[in-house]
Amino acid sequence: MNTPKQPTWSHDLPTSARIALACLDLTSLNDGDTEADIATLCQRAQGPCGPVAAVCVWPRLAAFARAQLPASISVAAVANFPHGNTDVNAAVRDTQQIVQAGAQEVDVVLPFKALIAGDEAAVTTLLTAVRQACPGLVLKVILETGELKTPELIQRASQLALDAGADFLKTSTGKTPTNATPEAARVILSAIAASATAKDHVGFKASGGIRTAQEAMVYEALVRQILGAEALNPKRFRIGASSLLNDIEAVLNPAIAAAPAPASGY
Repeated sequence: MNTPKQPTWSHDLPTSARIALACLDLTSLNDGDTEADIATLCQRAQGPCGPVAAVCVWPRLAAFARAQLPASISVAAVANFPHGNTDVNAAVRDTQQIVQAGAQEVDVVLPFKALIAGDEAAVTTLLTAVRQACPGLVLKVILETGELKTPELIQRASQLALDAGADFLKTSTGKTPTNATPEAARVILSAIAASATAKDHVGFKASGGIRTAQEAMVYEALVRQILGAEALNPKRFRIGASSLLNDIEAVLNPAIAAAPAPASGY
């Protein structure tokens, strides 16, 4: 994939860090996560520098997370994760559990292996079923761009997700060797901008491997360049991470001795 010149960013680092904080999905997706782990995560979500946009957890822990948080912080949970299989019934069961938990957002993995094999119908069937199973909730579709690899497949995955009613397009599960990259982000953002029905409301989520406010600035700049500065808000832009919060707090208030963030699949 060719590497285009990255856009410049006109804001200083503290300003960028404030945007990243407001747009952060604080995430814990470890296999052994317990309620105690999620309680700590939810405390971190309400830190001294301000709240994050959402916490992202397994479906089995979504109801617990919802009970720990104020209504102003959303709860997201994952479906069809991280494998991205084509089992529609299993993906719908995940989604129904998330809905019943009182969560606000579903992060579903697009069947990327099926797409690579040329089976677009399987992709559309699963995404459509999940969309129908969570009416009124924010649907973020995880494309797993590190596995799709080529701009053509990333663009096609973006289009299929948009056609199925995605509210956000998300780069990665954080469970594969290659996670978010600026190159993949540019392809996804361009697909959103090119869609007459999506360009004014569909958002972008960068997830996986973003650990510093300086790294987050790259994605903020891409969103600003392609979707416009008005898209730099939690309704249109998210960053999926946990360790990033420590660096954001260090930038915004160096006097804060940042507590260790929970280990994360991101």
